Parts: sequence; structure tokens; C-alpha cells
Amino acid sequence: MKGGFIRKIYTDATIRKIDIKVKQLGTTKWNAISFQNTRLITTVIIALIVLYSTDLGYVFGPVAGIVWYYIFYYSFLESPVAKRGRKLNREALDFFEILTLTLESGRNLENSIEIAASNVNSELSNEFKKALIEVKLGKSLMEALEDMKLRIPSETINNIILNITQTEVFGNNILQTMYNQIEFLREKEILEIKGQINKIPNKISIISVLFVLPLILLIILGPYLIQFLTN
Repeated sequence: MKGGFIRKIYTDATIRKIDIKVKQLGTTKWNAISFQNTRLITTVIIALIVLYSTDLGYVFGPVAGIVWYYIFYYSFLESPVAKRGRKLNREALDFFEILTLTLESGRNLENSIEIAASNVNSELSNEFKKALIEVKLGKSLMEALEDMKLRIPSETINNIILNITQTEVFGNNILQTMYNQIEFLREKEILEIKGQINKIPNKISIISVLFVLPLILLIILGPYLIQFLTN
């Protein structure tokens, strides 16, 4: 991977780590080198602005630069990747249910993926479409699915893809594999819904403390405050 100046600053391991994260963003203008270049340049600019615009710039400038350096990574890479992973997880059950129904009709895996991807409008189906394009360009389906896993920031979906590829390689019953995976996705979805329901009392308590309690105190103490201010 060519990178010029940036490769003199960062190790190959760091560039590879960033490259994996950037791929997991899906469609993006970034690559590992451009991301790191932008991150470094904006860090220097912010540090210089703070350095020359405040009295203690020699102290706050480097601090501001360091803080921005990590905020940039989280805001433009870590957080969007995590958000995309949650979105793909929400789409997984619908896609794999359609895929399973197609497999039940007797079609092979590649044809079933093609039908499912064309009938489901989601980001996950778009990733399978990319894999099918790679197959048409010469890759085997297994290779395309393995490469697809690098673009998916979801351990759940990647485990399903792994099970699918292993089933195909070892000639096991793919329908039974898919039934197991769909059951797992359903149970996972139910647990997540229960988790969200369990958080509701805590959220209500926080809202009560922040909004309701001050209002009650204002109602109780209001007359005394009015009397105090008018005296």
C-alpha cells in the first residue's frame, strides 16, 4: 500500500488496522492513507490555532491537538462503524429468512443469494451483491464471501457467513445450518428487545430526576419564593 509521508510515521500494522476499519464503513471516500493524512493535518491545524489564539497556547495547543486526534478517529471511524454494525444486525434476520426460503425451493447457494439480494433492499443485501459481482469477475463464491466478511463490522453476521461457507465446503445440510442461524437471530432479537424494555425504568428515573423533581420543588417552594421576593 503506497502512502508516501504517512508511511514514515505509522507502522504497517497501524495502517492495516485503519484499512480494515475503513472497509467496514461501506461506501466511503476514505482509504487508510487518506484517513490518516486528514487526521494528522487537522490535528496540526487545530494545535496551531489554539497555540496562537490563547495566552497559554504552548500548553493548550498540544493538548487540543491530542484530544482532536482521538476525537477524529472516534467520530469519523469508530462510531460510524459501530452504527453500521448495528444496522446490519437489524437487517440480518429478514435477509437470511429470504435466503433460507430460496434454498428450500432447491436452488444452489449462489443462485439463492442472488435471488435474496435482488428481493431485499438493505445494506446487507448490497454487500452480497458486491460478493456476486466479484464471483462474476473470477473469484469463487467462497473467496468472495470471505472477502465480504472483511467489510462487515458484525461478529454475528460474520459467524453466519462462516457457517455457510463451512457447510458448503464440507457438504453438510445447508438448510439445517440456516434454520439454526435464523433461530439464533430470533433469540438474539428477543433478548435485545427485553434488554431495551429493562432499561425503560432507569430512563424514566433519570427523566424524573431531571425534569419532574425540579418542577415539584418549584410548586412547593414557589409561594415561599414569591413571599421572600416581595418582602
